[in-house]
Amino acid sequence: MNIAVVLGGTNEERNVSLATGRAVVAALRERGHEVVAVDPAHGAVPREEEGRMLGGAVGADPPTLADLGRLGSSALGAALAELPAVRRAEVVFLALHGEFGEDGTMQGLLDLAGVAYTGSGCLGSAVAFDKRVSKELLTFAGVPTPAWAPSAADPAAIVDALGLPLVVKPSSGGSTVGLTVVHRADQLEEAIALAAEYDDDVLCEAFIPGRELTVAVLEGEALPPVEIIPSHEIYDYECKYTPGMSQYVAPADLSGEETARLQDLAIRAYDALRQSSYSRIDFRRADDGSHWCLEANSLPGLTPTSLVPKAAAAAGIEFPKLCERIALSGITRSVRRGSL
Repeated sequence: MNIAVVLGGTNEERNVSLATGRAVVAALRERGHEVVAVDPAHGAVPREEEGRMLGGAVGADPPTLADLGRLGSSALGAALAELPAVRRAEVVFLALHGEFGEDGTMQGLLDLAGVAYTGSGCLGSAVAFDKRVSKELLTFAGVPTPAWAPSAADPAAIVDALGLPLVVKPSSGGSTVGLTVVHRADQLEEAIALAAEYDDDVLCEAFIPGRELTVAVLEGEALPPVEIIPSHEIYDYECKYTPGMSQYVAPADLSGEETARLQDLAIRAYDALRQSSYSRIDFRRADDGSHWCLEANSLPGLTPTSLVPKAAAAAGIEFPKLCERIALSGITRSVRRGSL
């Protein structure tokens, strides 16, 4: 196949996206495909320049807003779909994360251009990206999700409703950027202000103590659950992307009955949030054994420390084959929709 891998971008998850994209490019080439990397911030990346332009380690912290500002506007906009590398591709492999990549914007652009792409469609991407809308749909579908409250409420009312500790995070975004676990009421306003730097809509959510679990769904099939054991209180940016900062158990140490129950919840969430191709559904397992769905990731990371590759490996799917399956699923969906 002729594949364009779109990676990077200009939001706070740029470094993560570059790491995902580098891994995907290498995996698809290993499978014998013709692959070109495309960065919305710069355009098509010459192969001889990939080492210089596609970055190195993700790092312990996301890029600052000032750093991102120096990259310029988010992108080539509609011109991206007209790049020769994109127009020639049989499928665009979206290795983007965050705003303008995971929120339905890029998906809508490619839909209008009639270009096949990987991951969920415009609606599923937008729904999963908005954590407040996701929680409303999950609740309607009977998938347990932690209680939440609007950040506009009085701080005392938020604490009364959710208890302490509680989580404050941007309603849109990922990689725990802008997220704070609030342990004292006097920390709440500062946490809300931090989250508001990344999104006008700030979500305050009950904190569920317990085990961190995730379930990848590939073409409608739930893969083995993975347990994450971070060095910090939560699976934050540093723990996600710094080797050695977290331990992983794949498959998670759960009974067969509990595994099946968790996978069923993941499929229900996947369907409720209009996901397709592949997605990752994150959970907390409370001490009483109950499972609470935190969110869905419509374009989950595919970096060397990422969770979907670990789940796929536990199911006997090697990383290059996983990437190839994802690419093929993008073509299949476009054929079904009549885009090709």
